Amino acid sequence: MTWYQTLTLLEILFGATFFVLYAGYLFRVRRVALFFKQRPHGVWFKFLLRHLYLLLLIVAILGPSFGAMKKEIRNIGKDLYIAMDLSQSMNATDVQPSRLEKARQVTQRLISRFNSDRIGLIIFSNEAYIQSPLTFDQNALQLYTQTLRTNLLPHSGTNYAPVLQLALDKLRQRSNLAEEEQKARVLVLISDGEDFGQDVTQLAEQLRAENIRIYTLGIGTTGGSRIPAGQGFKTDRNGNEVVTQLKPEPLAQLAELTGGAYFEVNDRVSEVSKLISAINKIEGELRESKTIDVTANKYIYPLALAFFLILLDILITIKLIRV
Repeated sequence: MTWYQTLTLLEILFGATFFVLYAGYLFRVRRVALFFKQRPHGVWFKFLLRHLYLLLLIVAILGPSFGAMKKEIRNIGKDLYIAMDLSQSMNATDVQPSRLEKARQVTQRLISRFNSDRIGLIIFSNEAYIQSPLTFDQNALQLYTQTLRTNLLPHSGTNYAPVLQLALDKLRQRSNLAEEEQKARVLVLISDGEDFGQDVTQLAEQLRAENIRIYTLGIGTTGGSRIPAGQGFKTDRNGNEVVTQLKPEPLAQLAELTGGAYFEVNDRVSEVSKLISAINKIEGELRESKTIDVTANKYIYPLALAFFLILLDILITIKLIRV
């Protein structure tokens, strides 16, 4: 048998106070009985009864625990990489305050909602880099997200191939893992859909073969916006201002190829909640399983018996003085 609580000074003082007060009561009863030249035998029955239910109350407070049983503890989670587009078009302001700022807000929300999963950050434009490896450290992830700027990478357009290859390399399962653990690897790709790279269909099929799902999140509007650059706006070779528009088609196609889904965020629509719900529906990976011995707090039994004895004490009356 084990105990949920230990005997503290409070229980000791409670018991000692009761004993002292009851001893005083017995002393007075004995004086009265001697005055009337009688012997109060019944008082000892009450003495034993009351001290018994006092002891049972203290036992109930301490929480006796017995009846050991085996219980399996399972640690289940996902491996989730968030890839953020840092191409110059993400500075567009068709989504206030900017596409990049909105993407940072979304990323911070995703990090806070999946705090029991391992999360990593990837940044990409024409190339892709790991900003943070998979980790449970929420504070570090939030800090990394706040520091994301488009000037961290060269401004040479957007290419999805490098980020997909990097995610494939980092999330690819080791071949010796059991089949039931080959689950719950997700890539969330946040971009405005402007992909100037080669066809990514082959990489998407490899990701699907590895059971890695891609959920894409389009940031921007189809109406588009100019791209801030210095004191003005970005221009092309002919001096015309460049207008960047959200292109949902490549993002939706990429998600569909891997069994994921496409979602969108702009000033009128925010489907982040739907994205979170979709990821939550994915069965988590069994990270750790162990069996432990558990016991149950059986305080209810001494407590019930104590209440029964208290009721018995109330119902049974003893005549100490017979005339």
